[in-house]
Amino acid sequence: MSSPQISIEPHPVAGFELTTELVIDRPLEEVFDFFSDAGNLEAITPPWLNFRITTPMPIDMKKGALIDYRLQLHGLPIKWRTEIEAWQPPRRFVDQQLRGPYKKWYHEHTFESLSSNQTLAKDRVHYIPRFGSLVHKYFVKPDLLKIFTYRQEQLVKHFTTLPAPSAGFTTAAGSQVLS
Repeated sequence: MSSPQISIEPHPVAGFELTTELVIDRPLEEVFDFFSDAGNLEAITPPWLNFRITTPMPIDMKKGALIDYRLQLHGLPIKWRTEIEAWQPPRRFVDQQLRGPYKKWYHEHTFESLSSNQTLAKDRVHYIPRFGSLVHKYFVKPDLLKIFTYRQEQLVKHFTTLPAPSAGFTTAAGSQVLS
């Protein structure tokens, strides 16, 4: 498992781009399955946000799926709706904000198999905050860095506390055969 990498830089067109990278010592399909279950989002979101998915579970993740959330930020209640804009298992999906705290939020999740038991998970978020550069500098950017740092830490905990994959091989049908 690699050390999480997180950065926020100006976007070349408008707003900002947050990027993260984390190498996870698990197979691509297992990592994608975790991310594709919307219920896991609550587990990797900081408790201080009081984050709740309000869309009935389980959510059928696919292009066009809508997900509603409630959270609190600096004591302010926020409703957020995202749409799954792209769905390409097990390599990529994109959620974009339809309603929420940003002028724009476009979050691309990508997954790359580095080996049979190692996956590179990346986030790329193009966002445009409301209320200008001072609010971004003193609130939005520090909050996003804290949120995504927490998220990366929770991913490391989750994937390092799972039992190691069994020895053996996987058939073309996806069944595991132990040796």
